[in-house]
Amino acid sequence: MKVDCVGGGPASLYLAILLKLQDRGRDITVHEKNPAGSTYGWGVTYWPDMLTLLAAHDEVSARAIEAHSVRWRDGVAHVRDRVTTHHGDEGFAIGRHRLLEILAERADSLGVDVRFGRPAPRLGSGLEGDVIVAGDGARSTLREEHAQCFGTRTVLGHNRFIWLGTTRVFRSFTFAFVETDHGWLWCYAYGFDGTHSTCIVECAPGTWAGLGLDTMERADALKLLEGLFADVLDGHPLIGRTDTDGPSQWQQFRTVTNRVWSRGSLVLLGDAAHTTHYSIGAGTTLAMQDAIALARALREPGSLPAAFGRYERERRRELLPLQSAARHSAHWYENLTRYIHLAPHQMFALLGQRHSPLLPYVPPQLYYRVDRAVEHTQALRSLKRWLGPRVARVLQDK
Repeated sequence: MKVDCVGGGPASLYLAILLKLQDRGRDITVHEKNPAGSTYGWGVTYWPDMLTLLAAHDEVSARAIEAHSVRWRDGVAHVRDRVTTHHGDEGFAIGRHRLLEILAERADSLGVDVRFGRPAPRLGSGLEGDVIVAGDGARSTLREEHAQCFGTRTVLGHNRFIWLGTTRVFRSFTFAFVETDHGWLWCYAYGFDGTHSTCIVECAPGTWAGLGLDTMERADALKLLEGLFADVLDGHPLIGRTDTDGPSQWQQFRTVTNRVWSRGSLVLLGDAAHTTHYSIGAGTTLAMQDAIALARALREPGSLPAAFGRYERERRRELLPLQSAARHSAHWYENLTRYIHLAPHQMFALLGQRHSPLLPYVPPQLYYRVDRAVEHTQALRSLKRWLGPRVARVLQDK
């Protein structure tokens, strides 16, 4: 079997590793248009169960990822001049650059041909594998060439966000909410190595434009944001992307869905197939889970269409609750003013409940009181989990 993977992200590289581990005789090439070491983003998060899953499929890469990851514990929220903490959460983070380096080295050691710095060839003109994988992200060029066949749909989110780094090392997953004359800004921040953290800043479009961030040059925007988040940054700078030129890289989140995930020998993987809002911190995990499912489907006997069908059905089924959670999470932030004037501990509690389909339809303080009562009764917890999706469907249908 000859496999061409377009895009050198975690999904394509991990798929290449798994396919080689299944059969060293496979001819596998990963095509990445950017030079080695050039990547967007700062750090990515994942949870302990993901590390267990990776170890079950390739212990070598799993242990390397664990060795270069940091652990963070608890959640901390800064609201104006008050701070509240939620104890108990534990997760991992690793620099995206380091993750890609680990996966590329592992793939190379197994005999995968990883080609950096060269635009991928087109279908029928250099891409002639038995399997061709579009793993080139939410803006997939390979998918867009056949978008009508895939039934691709892209919906832009309401809010604006920018992905930044900082030299302030956060030991907990940290949220900070700052009020301005033009509305609220907030950030999500977490450390991913011993010297840097990711810091994603988000705001409503009115706030973005009101502060002039829609036209402001990168250096000026960073200086403004550093001033607004001075307390949580503790004097440390914010750092913009170095792989792009021009003004600040503000974006609207792209929710990508596809009616089908394969066409002939071409199959979609990771963000090319689906995206989930960054506020649930699962994008990289879901992409690598796609790779695991596709590798398993290709290992089983049968035709290529049958394998692609098994892969798509499995992943669609597993993605449903996470996609629902991501939609509700994005909606929570788009309606921040509904919650921000609660007492900080109440607001932070509802921040943790933002995946709930019931929350948008229940007055926030009532939801908080009921939720606290429910947590003390197992029967009520079960009823809440059963009732939530059903009530939400009824309300949405009206």
